[in-house]
Amino acid sequence: MQLLMKFRVLWGIHKFCHGFHPAPLHLRYQSLSGAGAPRWNDYDTPEEFNFASDVLDYWTQMEKEGKRGPNPALWWVNDQGDEVKWSFREVTDLTRRAANIFTQTCGLQEGDRLALILPRVPEWWLVTVGCIRTGIIFMPGTTQMKANDILYRLQVSKAKGIVTTDTLAPVVDSVASECPALQTKLLVSDHSHKGWLDFRSLINSASPNHTCIKSKTLDPMVILFTSGTTGFPKMAKHSHGLALRSLFPSCRKLLQLNTTDIFWCLSDTGWVVALLGSLLEPWTAGSTVFVHHLPQFDPKVIVQTFFKYPITQCLAVPSVFRTILQQNFTSLRFPTLQHCLTGGEALKPEDQEQWRKQAGILLHEGYGQSETGVTCGTLRGMKIKPGSMGKAIPPYDIQIIDDKGNILPPNTEGNIGIRIKPSRPIGLFLCYENNPVKTAEVECGDFYNTGDRATIDEEGYIWFLGRADDVINASGYRIGPTEVENALAEHPAVAESAVVSSPDPIRGEVVKAFIVLTPEFLSHDRNQLTKELQQHVKSVTAPYKYPRKVEFVSELPKTITGKIKRSELRKKEFAQV
Repeated sequence: MQLLMKFRVLWGIHKFCHGFHPAPLHLRYQSLSGAGAPRWNDYDTPEEFNFASDVLDYWTQMEKEGKRGPNPALWWVNDQGDEVKWSFREVTDLTRRAANIFTQTCGLQEGDRLALILPRVPEWWLVTVGCIRTGIIFMPGTTQMKANDILYRLQVSKAKGIVTTDTLAPVVDSVASECPALQTKLLVSDHSHKGWLDFRSLINSASPNHTCIKSKTLDPMVILFTSGTTGFPKMAKHSHGLALRSLFPSCRKLLQLNTTDIFWCLSDTGWVVALLGSLLEPWTAGSTVFVHHLPQFDPKVIVQTFFKYPITQCLAVPSVFRTILQQNFTSLRFPTLQHCLTGGEALKPEDQEQWRKQAGILLHEGYGQSETGVTCGTLRGMKIKPGSMGKAIPPYDIQIIDDKGNILPPNTEGNIGIRIKPSRPIGLFLCYENNPVKTAEVECGDFYNTGDRATIDEEGYIWFLGRADDVINASGYRIGPTEVENALAEHPAVAESAVVSSPDPIRGEVVKAFIVLTPEFLSHDRNQLTKELQQHVKSVTAPYKYPRKVEFVSELPKTITGKIKRSELRKKEFAQV
């Protein structure tokens, strides 16, 4: 971290005029309170778009012309008192340096895949935008991943590069020999590691002169891994249209950010929420992205941060607000906080009301997936209906459909569908990469079937009911049951298992495992065995997937063909609430 601070000084005194080009003249401008980011209408599909050149470099030009205020583009802090503030001019310079590292030092080319596994450190933003400048497809992942998780992602994606920390470098090295496509390993650390390139040293010496690619709007930009009910996570491939959608007027209305806002998104950097909330949405508006390193969730640190820094808006999963409310803080009247958006899991109406009473702020709810980005929400100024996720946000046309794609009448339970015919809307994923079968499975008539169940009322408000499949949503983390069952199967005590969601007052849902023991372990102490199995799962896959609840059973409910009836177990769990 000391090295990062030193770089901050070096970068800060650099003259940011080298290789600078103003935003392209073909952009259509609309002004928001004076200087405003370039925007299209909700249904435009320009042939070319690149977030780095069309948005970031635009704000750099606004700074250069004195048309944007003094707030930084990125404001990063940690618990040790370290602080980094970068202007848009600095972000432009540094991300061009990152782009040169990827193409000149590492030899990566447009279309190559790069795994990005970093915590909330400033380099995450440099790598992400550096990839966008070069057309390298980045693949964010949580630092909670274990060797098996990383191996799978590197192999299935044929990643040519990876950027991570010294904590995970040995883990990557342990599986690298099984990843023939992997040719570049970049380390973000104050320490060196054999076989790894030092990203911080390279960026200090890299050239700030770089010409951004002219990417087509529908060229691939990012791959997001998303859990399913069977098998391993799928690769949801997004185009540059995911970033373009943040410029659409309807999307801008969700948060109504401007250049004076300081926006804090508390999401893990491995998820789509971080890409949207910690980068695309605020920087589209020229706002400040606020980041707290926050290596572990701590409600006290979060509350202290709201009081200490002039944060105006935030985005977090409902369990963050719920946990804060349960701590009995003396005051939650934060001096500068004006707006809160939540999503990733269902928001309980009682939590919404309690936050309003204690913080004096309404919680606005949004909904989306790795495949979709934000699909619907309660816009600022819109009437809030407690328990509702708000209305569809164009260009998405959301309907409640049956399993054949027929539109259902208001107040009828069905699947949340997004219309994809006659044209696929900008922002929706392109496909599940290398998996045409799964891609076809989610196409239902004229709609993309999200797999989530809901109703829609006469005013267009959408009411979430739950998943149609067995995916578990715990504190915003999507967990496929098969991933946990496979981890449990590696333990000699487990004959077979079934993993389902179970209600939890804090997290909404948690992972519960029903386990049939092998004969040798039937006499073992169940409490001790539970702890052992939980620790085992933590050791072989990302810890957030471990079963917080375990129930030992003599047999599992099955169909005539021998398929485990997870739905029956899940209904039993929620019937007890």
